[in-house]
Order: sequence, then structure tokens, then C-alpha cells
Amino acid sequence: MLGLAYFLAASVAWAGPITVVTTIPDLAAITTAIGGDLVRVETIDKGLQDPHFVDPKPSLLLRLSRADVLVEVGLELEVGWMPSLLRSARNRKILPGQPGFVDASRGLHVLEKPEGQVSRAEGDVHPYGNPHYWLDPANGEVIANNIEQALSRVDPGHAEQYARGRDAFIAKLKDKIVEWEDRMKPYRGTECVSYHRSWIYFAERFGLVSKAEIEPKPGIPPAPGHTLDVIRTIKERNIPLIIEESFFDSSTARDIAGKTGATFLELPCMVGGAKGINDNFDLFDYLTIRIADSLASRGIKEGATR
Repeated sequence: MLGLAYFLAASVAWAGPITVVTTIPDLAAITTAIGGDLVRVETIDKGLQDPHFVDPKPSLLLRLSRADVLVEVGLELEVGWMPSLLRSARNRKILPGQPGFVDASRGLHVLEKPEGQVSRAEGDVHPYGNPHYWLDPANGEVIANNIEQALSRVDPGHAEQYARGRDAFIAKLKDKIVEWEDRMKPYRGTECVSYHRSWIYFAERFGLVSKAEIEPKPGIPPAPGHTLDVIRTIKERNIPLIIEESFFDSSTARDIAGKTGATFLELPCMVGGAKGINDNFDLFDYLTIRIADSLASRGIKEGATR
């Protein structure tokens, strides 16, 4: 129960910046865009490591213990490490169900929700659907709304400023989505192969068609038999593109590219994943330019059948 004392304290604008901790840098960038100088934002993942697996270091406990707001991806992306950190941090303000907790996936259209019972024998399957939703830039609007609502709950004295920050972010995002879709339009229908199923949202937004993954099952390293199946699929369908997240070992993907003639692109899937990618707009500028340039160099035409 929050009580009258909490409500009265929250009704007054904070004297200093709100401390926000996010699990991935993409959420941190959106929070910063919304809150500006009113927020002090720290991210756990810097964009260079697999967000499924984070080492729960003591320094993370300190961050969480001091946080006013926690923003996580949700859909059990962080289930392997966040619950234990939250228990140890002993910060009631940011526990699920409290005003300072944000599940950024709330209200999103989630892809690949499994049907029936989920078994670990199927690999690292997420029972609530594919959690890599930030790779569809249009989902940034829902994410921004969720974050703005939390900031306004915790710091209602600055609610108007947070709403203006959210609106400015969304307006810029909508303009940039038109630019990104125009850039990718000539390559709609192009088939590709990825390492992990991180790129499903990106592919749906920009019209790419994912035909196979180098992982035989999510989170399971490539096996020789499955690798041969992927090579066969690429050759039979003349698939021109292999995409892999920059934090995975690229040796298998590069070997497959060498044996099939497909172009291999090692790409960041988060803000901070490569030099110069400092916010969400930088990320999608980078991704759409790299992929479009790669496909253009191969003479790919819109809607071409592989």
C-alpha cells in the first residue's frame, strides 16, 4: 500500500534528477529522450553483450538499490538474472507492481507466442513470445508511452515535461520510419538467414523474409548437421544475406557465407553495439544503410523470388 505519505511526496517535483536503470541501452536512449535533464539514466547492458545472459555483479546491486525507476524489456528476456538481482537489491520502489517498475513490452503486439506447453528441450524459448521487439522501430511509440507514464507516476510535478519529451520523440520517430521504410522498400521480399531469432521484428517491419537460423534451436550452438541444412537451404533458394548479432561468435556464419556466396553482415542489435550508435535513430540509420547497401551491391530487386 503506497499510502498518503507517498502520494504527498510524489506530488512535489523532485529536487534532483530521477535515477533510472534500464536493462538495455535502447530503453535508456528513449528514457533520456523523454526525460532530458530530469533523469539520470544508467543501462546494465552496454549493447555489446547478449542481454539474455548478464553477470549479476555487485555493482549492479548498487545501481538497483539506488534506482527510482527500473525499465526492463520484459517477456522474460531478463528472467535468467534480473529476479535474483531485484531480491538482493532490496529496493521496493522498483519491484514489479510498484510505481517505479516498467515492463516496456506492455501493450505491444508480440510475435511468435508459442502454442501449448513450452519445453526447455526446444531451447531458449520464451513462453510470452519473442522479446526482441525493440528492433521494430514502430514499437518505440509504445515503449515511450510506457516509460513516460512511469516517470510521471514517480515525478508527477514534471509530468507535462515528460509528456512533451515523449511527444517530440514519437514525432521524430514517425518521420524517420518513413525514411527507413523508403530505403528498404526496393528489397521487400528478400530472403535472409540469421544466427538467432533476434531479427523477426525488424524483418516484418521492412519486408525481409527469414528462412532459417544458424542456431538449431534458440540458444543452442550450431551443430554440423544443422549447419549443412542451412547451407543447402541457402544454395537451393539463392539466399543473398546472412545476418548475425555482433556479440555472437561469427566463425560458423562466416564459414557458411564462404561456402554459399551469401553476404555476411555482422550487425549490432542494440544501441551502443557499434561506434557512433548513440541512440535509436542512429541504430536504424546504421542497420538500414548497411543492409540496403549490401543488397544493392548484389542487384537485388523488389519482390524478387529467390
